[in-house]
Amino acid sequence: MSTMKAEAEVSFDQFELAPQVLQAVHDAGYTHPTPIQAEAIPLALEGRDLIALAQTGTGKTAGFTLPIVHRLISEPLTDAEGTAVRKVRALILVPTRELAAQVEESFRKYGKHSDLRVVPIYGGVSMDAQLKALKAGVDVVVATPGRLIDHMERETVSFSDLEVLVLDEADRMLDMGFAPQLNRIVREVPPYRQTLLFSATMPPEVEALARKYLRKPVVVQIGRRSETASSVTHAVYPVAHSKKTDLLVELLKNFDMDSVLIFTRTKHGADRVVRHLEDGGVKATAMHADKSQSERTRALEEFKQGKIRVLVATDIAQRGLDVTGISHVINYDVPQQPEDYVHRIGRTGRAAASGDAFTFMSPDEISMVRTIERVIGQQIPRISVPGFDFGTSALSS
Repeated sequence: MSTMKAEAEVSFDQFELAPQVLQAVHDAGYTHPTPIQAEAIPLALEGRDLIALAQTGTGKTAGFTLPIVHRLISEPLTDAEGTAVRKVRALILVPTRELAAQVEESFRKYGKHSDLRVVPIYGGVSMDAQLKALKAGVDVVVATPGRLIDHMERETVSFSDLEVLVLDEADRMLDMGFAPQLNRIVREVPPYRQTLLFSATMPPEVEALARKYLRKPVVVQIGRRSETASSVTHAVYPVAHSKKTDLLVELLKNFDMDSVLIFTRTKHGADRVVRHLEDGGVKATAMHADKSQSERTRALEEFKQGKIRVLVATDIAQRGLDVTGISHVINYDVPQQPEDYVHRIGRTGRAAASGDAFTFMSPDEISMVRTIERVIGQQIPRISVPGFDFGTSALSS
């Protein structure tokens, strides 16, 4: 595996993308790629296998959607008579429904000046619409592993003409236990394909996955494995556990917080926080795995549109949640894994924006905060709020 690093800023015009793709990029208001896009796109356009490592919020989705849309437009698939045919030529595997919807949206945005068809395949919704779309013919499938295997067992999807396989958020898929499904899916796709692996981290499991599935990949790494965005301001609030909700209401009422994403450890906790916020006059909604897909989609849309100021979520939203303009991320509960802290706070301070990440720390969470600080390589300032702090002993680490 060879490694490349991000260099000077370039323009999308330098990538020699198909005119339709470049027009879509301009329509979206983009002129310069993010560092991960600047490195990944040229390599993907060359047909290289690629391992792209970048923290959440760096624009990595366009790093693979743009080259794929370019390829499918520039090299149309035809039969022996030269007639255009529609087969699945690109498969993007993702860990969650929310990320599937985000990636589908990206393909639609950059393929708007073409007739490319993309279908999202994930659980929690009826298979009928997915079956109908697959039968009509599609170019790109964006899928979660479990539901895709359901279709493979029904023989309603074929990958005999697949050219590009993308493993998006590979570390997250392995964390969620999808390794057996990934192995099964990859066994049934053509061996001579381009494979692009995107991941926020590179633990041994992901490295083993890459060695198994990729051919002479180039590694692109933007930032360190556990690096947090420099545009995010961190703070820890020592607070008695019983006073966390009251502190939350206090901050929401007295600080300029336009769009706030709050993380709780449990689904029950998320619902409880929403109830307390509503009682305190703060409009909020919850997003977690017990919500139906339609409820989750509606909550996300209302949050994105600014109809809901506060979204309370479990870690289902720490990745794959494509919302710009989040001003604050609040860890109501300290994440148990340091890397989850990196992913959570990656929802604010995206791209060129700035943001704030607040973490509520009760006495039993002090050691977890210290572990996070060791992993990210920085001490997080403590902010004591009179009436809420459980004691001065927590103000220093």
